[in-house]
Amino acid sequence: MTTETMITAAAKTTESADASGQATQQAATGAEAGSQQQQATEGQGTQGQQAEGTKTEGDQQQQENKPEGAPENYEFKAPEGQQFDDTVIGAFSEVAKELNLPQDAAQKVLDKMAPVIQARHMEQFEAARAQWAETAKSDKEFGGEKLDENLAMAKKAIDTFGTPEFRALLNDSGFGNHPEVIRVFYRAGKAISEDRFVAGSGGGKTPQSVAQRMYPGMNP
Repeated sequence: MTTETMITAAAKTTESADASGQATQQAATGAEAGSQQQQATEGQGTQGQQAEGTKTEGDQQQQENKPEGAPENYEFKAPEGQQFDDTVIGAFSEVAKELNLPQDAAQKVLDKMAPVIQARHMEQFEAARAQWAETAKSDKEFGGEKLDENLAMAKKAIDTFGTPEFRALLNDSGFGNHPEVIRVFYRAGKAISEDRFVAGSGGGKTPQSVAQRMYPGMNP
């Protein structure tokens, strides 16, 4: 029976020890690698949770910052002492709703546009009044050189038949400059003046009243 020498036996022991050491070292290295891999996995999970949380917070903040859209019905406030036209407001509301404007934004646009629209309306109104006056000055029936005299006659008819409210209406609307309005009151004033003059009754006919001369078809 062959007996291993010490050196042989020691060599084996060393190899065995080396193998055992290598196995232990490999096991330790594997364990360390597994731990590192687990830590990396856990780190990625934490980072993912943090990223998901950040994304959720960003979405919430974006939703909070998102402007509200158009309301079901707009409620516009007119400047003090003024009133909006219902037709204009209706058309503006339709456009604002199509643009999805919230209440405050639509009101701001209206506040900016309303004075411009009103100023433009007044310009057109004053231009119409001036045009009517110029046309009346050159009217063939009551204009020309005797304009002032004929206007005084028209005023006489207004003083006789008109009321203070009617005079205010003529002034506010500008129709007091319109040639056709002047024509009616000029003829009425002229009829009043002729009615005051009683001519000789050659035919014995009863003088006609102002209303009968203005409206020949009227029954006496």
